[in-house]
Amino acid sequence: MSLERVTRYFFVGGLSAILDILIFFIFAKLAGFNYLVVASFGFMIATLVNYFLSVRLVFKSGVKFSRTQEIFLVYVASAISLLATLIVLYVMVNNMQFELIFSKLTTTALVFIWNFVVRNYLIFREPKAEKNGDTWVL
Repeated sequence: MSLERVTRYFFVGGLSAILDILIFFIFAKLAGFNYLVVASFGFMIATLVNYFLSVRLVFKSGVKFSRTQEIFLVYVASAISLLATLIVLYVMVNNMQFELIFSKLTTTALVFIWNFVVRNYLIFREPKAEKNGDTWVL
């Protein structure tokens, strides 16, 4: 894992998070839609944007899985993130009485690391080169 990759993912993740939070703010805070439904919808859109930006700017697509498999795995990992987001949002808003946007920002920060680790080490992990005699085999 390189510092450049982390920096690029921070940028891509940041853009995706801004989109997610903007959707949440407009539809949950301003328009008054159910915050858990809006969180799910915004998260799905931001995940798709994150995938396409990630394969352009951060990760090499098609190294370990096909594009279809990658998208599926990104959404599986994101479903876990979304579940964690919804649980923490619910607890923070309903049980702890925190403000919606503060709660959303907190959950976004919590799942950011999970999302990077899963993508970097599982979904887009490039095979290690192995030494075979005098040549390197991928």
